[in-house]
Amino acid sequence: MSQFKNIINKFNNKHILVIGDIILDQYIRGSVSRISPEAPVPIVLQNGHPAYLPGGSANVARNLRSLEAKVTLVGRIGQDEEGKILKKELRKAHIHTQGIFIDKDVPTALKTRIIASHQQIVRLDREKTDSLKDGLLSKRIQNFIRSQIDSVEAIIISDYGKGLIAEELIAFICSLAMHEKKILTVDPKVEHFSYYQHVTTITPNRSEAENAIRNIKITHKSGRRLAIHSDKLKTDADIDLAGNQLVKFLDLESLLITLGEQGMRLFEKGKKPVHIETRAQDVFDVTGAGDTVISVFTLSLTAGATKHQAADLSNYAAGIVVGKMGAVTVTRKELLEATKQK
Repeated sequence: MSQFKNIINKFNNKHILVIGDIILDQYIRGSVSRISPEAPVPIVLQNGHPAYLPGGSANVARNLRSLEAKVTLVGRIGQDEEGKILKKELRKAHIHTQGIFIDKDVPTALKTRIIASHQQIVRLDREKTDSLKDGLLSKRIQNFIRSQIDSVEAIIISDYGKGLIAEELIAFICSLAMHEKKILTVDPKVEHFSYYQHVTTITPNRSEAENAIRNIKITHKSGRRLAIHSDKLKTDADIDLAGNQLVKFLDLESLLITLGEQGMRLFEKGKKPVHIETRAQDVFDVTGAGDTVISVFTLSLTAGATKHQAADLSNYAAGIVVGKMGAVTVTRKELLEATKQK
């Protein structure tokens, strides 16, 4: 549709600041022909060398670059070989690395996926989820964010729960974004949900929304309360009540709950909920779909889209990436083609 084309054509003029937990994704591929005599598990015969991709918040950055936007990534890595590989992969993806800081107290977060015949056999995670202990490093990160704020149209917080996104940093980002009148969108972790007051949009999936409701009820036993009796979002009525209450409780501009094969539900302050049907034809792998959603949604807002239009476009984009294997990105060409098929 022409409205979507006009929005997508403005993507390449936009600059987004992505702040969050950077992860190195490692893929080991092979084939399986027998079961181990040592345990009832498949033996994977490795083919070639491991492949690497930037993951976590770096995958959000990859999605934005694939859509031809400018992106500045802020995060931390360890002083290790994996950190060097990650920076190399980011440079290959034309993502600036000056906002990536070395934290000597943690290793670079690493996810290793072993895949055989297009099927993920197992995933191995290596991480240390400690919050920043180095006060000087924390100040350097805040100063860098402050130095970039005038050049960006929006900020994305990509919280994977690996320790960077803590209450102090969230408060700093939210205050700065509000003062500078910047779009601020959040892909949240459950335990931090109640920190994100007054932001532009939060984009949880159904499970994250359920867990957030449970967490808020536990941590806010007095004072402000959610008028939600159940944290299970099984019906449309459950989802609508939860969405409206979360928008009110956190004083959000909007909330976008992704519902897998049931599409999405958009809640805006003062408006009725909008249901958006899924655009996915075949669901092959949901890895990274949330990164795609928040990338396209945020970028669309910077290009002048309404929140409904931004949600529609992010839904088209998610439908593209779940039809592929691994944490892939969507291109402007793919997104334009998808919207023409409506």
